[in-house]
Amino acid sequence: MAVEPRRVVTSGRKWERIVGYARAVRIGPVIEISGCAPTADDGSTVGDNVYEQTRQCLRVIGEALAGVGAGFDDVTRTRIFTTVPRRWREIGRAHGEVFGAIKPVTSLIGVRGFLDPKWLVEVEASAYRVER
Repeated sequence: MAVEPRRVVTSGRKWERIVGYARAVRIGPVIEISGCAPTADDGSTVGDNVYEQTRQCLRVIGEALAGVGAGFDDVTRTRIFTTVPRRWREIGRAHGEVFGAIKPVTSLIGVRGFLDPKWLVEVEASAYRVER
């Protein structure tokens, strides 16, 4: 039985180096995207409201997917973590702009906080892509 190669993508953000994780890992058709915070390449927070921050998290996910040869159409699950769960409509609007037609399964989970108190949301994803 052949072992599928492991493809790893990092974004270069400081937390990956400190904690020892990758932004995305793909083994065969299975792709896992780690929690994506609303940050720019330099680590600064993007957006001052949960809608803008969710859009940034999804941009980071899109970059990670592209890095392993996949796209949003391949996403099967998202997990949304937020410190402001009552603002779910704004989060849902941003999520729906990307995934409205794709319809992955999802969860929205309220949490106490993130590494940076300015962050209101973090999103992770799972995907599946068979090479054609």
